[in-house]
Amino acid sequence: MSITGIDGLPAIQIAGNVVRPKTSVRISMRLPPAMDPSVGKAIMEKKLTENVPYNAKVTLSGNHAGSGWCMKDLSPWLMECV
Repeated sequence: MSITGIDGLPAIQIAGNVVRPKTSVRISMRLPPAMDPSVGKAIMEKKLTENVPYNAKVTLSGNHAGSGWCMKDLSPWLMECV
């Protein structure tokens, strides 16, 4: 999982131990190449929305599920060039 963006956090210079009204995080998850993207998306949604601490409200939007990429074994004649 990668965090690719965050909105709603104060700058480090002024950050403190306070409750914020809203924080938005954009994440990206790399799936195994052979995994069905819809299955991976369902697992992610379940994990991110169950047992949320401190009664926080979690909403998911703008999500995209795409399949991974798996390279086939190279033909022996191609390996001679390497």
